[in-house]
Amino acid sequence: MPSLTANDLKTRGVAAIEESLAHQPEAVISVRGKDRFVVMEMAQYHYLRECELDAALAQSQADVAAGRYVVESAQQHMARLEALLGSGGDSPRVAAKSARARVSAKKSPGKKSDRPRSAG
Repeated sequence: MPSLTANDLKTRGVAAIEESLAHQPEAVISVRGKDRFVVMEMAQYHYLRECELDAALAQSQADVAAGRYVVESAQQHMARLEALLGSGGDSPRVAAKSARARVSAKKSPGKKSDRPRSAG
């Protein structure tokens, strides 16, 4: 599949995308020689989303047909999740919040992306 370059997009804008989509359902945009992005018409996007949802439904139906499901109350479900997470008594929500806090604490304060941007 031929790709658009970021420079094509910069110089020709949406016209470059429209030209590319006239010949194929998706257009790949390359940045510095590496394929990075895909653009498509909304109709194609909706079609692909529908395919994705159909596949998820088929997988769920296969799981039910094979007996890979659990019937339980909300309280039983939460207890099973806590046991699976090994959260030490914390609810899954508290355990997830703690995990996010640990990840945030590992970020280096010296990273450029973490520093506030200057106003001017």
